[in-house]
Amino acid sequence: MQITLPDATQKELPQGSSVADLAAAIGPGLAKVALAGKVAGELVDLSYELSDGDAVEIITERSAEALDIVRHSAAHIMAQAVLELYPSAQFGIGPSIEDGFYYDIELDTSLSTEDFAAIEAVMERIVSEKQSFVRKEVSLASAREIFAGQPLKLELISELPADETISVYSQGGFTDLCRGPHLYHTGFLKAFKLTKLAGAYWRGDSDRQMLQRIYGTAWFKKADLEAYLTRIEEAEKRDHRKLGRELGIYMMDEKAGVGLPLYQPKGARVIRTMQEWLRRDLYARGYEEVITPHIYNAEVWKISGHYDFYHDNMYFFEIDESAAKDRSKTSEYAVKPMNCPGHVLIYSNQLRSYRDLPLRFFEFGTVYRHEMSGVVHGLLRARGFTQDDAHIFCRSDQLLDELVAVLELVDHIMTTFEFSYTAEISTKPEKSIGSDEKWEFATEQLKAACETHGLAYEINEGDGAFYGPKIDIKVKDAIGRTWQCSTVQVDFNFPERFDLTYRTADNSTEQPWMLHRAIFGSIERFLGILIEHYAGALPVWLAPVQAVLIPIADRHTDYANKVAEELKSVGVRVEVASQKEPMKVKVALAQQQQVPYMLIMGDKEAEDNTVSVRERRAGDQGSMPLEDFKQLILVASKDLL
Repeated sequence: MQITLPDATQKELPQGSSVADLAAAIGPGLAKVALAGKVAGELVDLSYELSDGDAVEIITERSAEALDIVRHSAAHIMAQAVLELYPSAQFGIGPSIEDGFYYDIELDTSLSTEDFAAIEAVMERIVSEKQSFVRKEVSLASAREIFAGQPLKLELISELPADETISVYSQGGFTDLCRGPHLYHTGFLKAFKLTKLAGAYWRGDSDRQMLQRIYGTAWFKKADLEAYLTRIEEAEKRDHRKLGRELGIYMMDEKAGVGLPLYQPKGARVIRTMQEWLRRDLYARGYEEVITPHIYNAEVWKISGHYDFYHDNMYFFEIDESAAKDRSKTSEYAVKPMNCPGHVLIYSNQLRSYRDLPLRFFEFGTVYRHEMSGVVHGLLRARGFTQDDAHIFCRSDQLLDELVAVLELVDHIMTTFEFSYTAEISTKPEKSIGSDEKWEFATEQLKAACETHGLAYEINEGDGAFYGPKIDIKVKDAIGRTWQCSTVQVDFNFPERFDLTYRTADNSTEQPWMLHRAIFGSIERFLGILIEHYAGALPVWLAPVQAVLIPIADRHTDYANKVAEELKSVGVRVEVASQKEPMKVKVALAQQQQVPYMLIMGDKEAEDNTVSVRERRAGDQGSMPLEDFKQLILVASKDLL
């Protein structure tokens, strides 16, 4: 039979040959590193039997799909080890995920991380035995029989269509329900480690039983594993929840509610500094600020579509609209989960002309969304957060220029914070509104904007919102993690639902194009990312306290206060360390708080009107005139104060 390779060449093989046989026929080197195959675009095992005319790609470590296969196989090996140690274990699902894998398991015993060593030891033995992963296709009845003692698996089987091809994989004495593919044998798993435990409701349903989720990671080489573990260790040191508490940025209190951050004075100062800096820039770019309510009558959410499609993520309540003696009349209201309806209502409040466009409304609007308590994560995923939201209403001939301008704003902000970033364009999903012509035009405009701006992008087919395509910006932080932050979305939904129009030059009416855009996205989330990116040492211009003034003795406090007033007069944020502690203790406390500059003041400094400067990273910078320090800190702030 003839097999077609990725370079379009043909390879002749005997009938009944497998992907592994093809790899061996191409060369012994490839056979040694082959992990799986791809036939007609579908991933398959090395044991998969080929047919005449198949187009085949051999999957190796260099392939994008390879790590997922390794990690999914690692999940099965971990499950096998758990079953050996805990024979009554009931298994849910065990997928590969970014950087690793997990398995949800129901056990009579509550596991702790101290149990990982025993599980890993059994996994090591399974790996050393090079047990083959054997795939078998079975009938629905056979699947029920195989998993008769596994009720969670039986539930999954019961939801499969009657004509579904059901496959199971076995290695050693362990069998699992799985589509695959998997490694050829367990010996291909070279580097792995179990990392953490968590609770997980079965099927994500809080009304179902809580399972124990065991997380792990797997890599091609020990060196890759060690590098990853080092990165995770560094990430834990940078955890914004820990640093946010230590630096006095924000706090959480159960009495306030889950996912509702409370900003302490230093945190409020950081948030306001970010907003004021961006506000000045937006005004310069032709934006106009608006302020909209935190609650709206439910009718607004019915028009927007949120009432039907986003109801479970919103907070609804009733308000008594009647006179004091008549309590029978009430109206339903909801706290806003997003700012767009208010901006649309402002647009539609008056007749708009083509000469008025583009209109760019922005708002630092606080919104509230009902996130499940299990996914709330500090500032990165909160129930209450503020968006740097903006909505742009424009004509079709203005769309490209507006998109390019948004990308220029993205670049300005990301480079200010020293982030590298990439773009992803998400296209039309299966379920969508708007004509094909509108979708095609909008998508091409997004591509053209990226190309005009010189921004490389990837296409994420079919992942756009139902109301239009979008560009997502993904930033990379100091330790290599990727975060999704900025977004600009084209919206066909709101202009139609709210009947938005403008008068054209020939006095007819047309519907404007609408863009949603957020650069920080959630300011809370962006701040959490910044804290971790900078390991708490925020840039000088953003630091809540930029300089701590440290008098050596009590007699130097008056001079410290005088210097503080001079620095405040030019916008520098300072504190005087007047507590009854030795100078070294004051320096250590300022260092712990990640204050950019410590100014030491004694007799000589007071006499000469100088300050002795210590920088949080570089250490002692020597003595300098106060005027010189003013210039130094203003330059360090990049004129952003």
